[in-house]
Amino acid sequence: MLEKTIQARESRLGPSEEARGVKRRVCEWWDARPCGSRVSEEEIGSMAFFEEVERHRYAQEPHIPEVADFAAWKGRAVLEIGCGLGTDLLQFARAGAHVTGVDLTPRAVELTSRRFDVYGVEGRFQVEDAEELSFLDDTFDLVYSNGVLHHTPNTQKAVDEIHRVLKPGGQAIVMLYHRHSYNYWVNICLLRRLAFALIRRGVSVQILAALTGIHVDLLREYENIISGRSEWTLQDLLNISTDGPGNPLSKVFTRGEAKQMFHRFGSVQTKVYWLVKKNVPIFGKYIPGPLDYALGRLMGWALYVLAIK
Repeated sequence: MLEKTIQARESRLGPSEEARGVKRRVCEWWDARPCGSRVSEEEIGSMAFFEEVERHRYAQEPHIPEVADFAAWKGRAVLEIGCGLGTDLLQFARAGAHVTGVDLTPRAVELTSRRFDVYGVEGRFQVEDAEELSFLDDTFDLVYSNGVLHHTPNTQKAVDEIHRVLKPGGQAIVMLYHRHSYNYWVNICLLRRLAFALIRRGVSVQILAALTGIHVDLLREYENIISGRSEWTLQDLLNISTDGPGNPLSKVFTRGEAKQMFHRFGSVQTKVYWLVKKNVPIFGKYIPGPLDYALGRLMGWALYVLAIK
């Protein structure tokens, strides 16, 4: 039953002109705003820019080094699907891995290549579609993808490609957005949905910011978007609430759905992290680190699949 549910959802954006159109929009969206680039006002591509991006990433998501275990891959062949600005890929390379970074967007590939040049680190980078990788079977020891495959129309096809290019005994570490999380059920489905409804009724964005904890500038963007459309679905809300207004596609998965997508692997585990406490109104900033971590392990937004071929 679960497999049929996933197949039905994925088939809605299967190998059709609609899916190709979504993928084009996804590419254009992320090419114009490489993941993580908005956290720094330094010149894009400068060492100062890359340093600030790295500090911000691991301050906001301190679980990443724990899950990725960069040092464990020394001397091994590592592929990152959706390398973005190359922040995590650089850590694998610094630890001695032989790294390849791919991304759907030329801009991300360009910036990752520049980053490695800035630090004098070797790597290989190219534009690739996660659903149709160009690599030979049994090529990599690790395929790593953090927060990427929920943006491609056919996530199952991308997972099948990961299985194909991994060596026997190789490992996949993949992060997907988690449906059974605080961020989805409370922040998106409740608070942001409420904010949308109240904006439609003319409630001040300043009042909504105080009530929901959503930044007033983001609410103003919502206000502009809402004025241009008469109807909104939960999928529309999910898209714009994950990576910003205009984001073409985001998906969320349960642990069971994630495990089912990786059913061809011999061993599959799931773990969740990252409460995203900035999205907890009023009290979020007061949540201490240990409690933040513990709550993230219970209702985190980052669903990691750890699978061995």
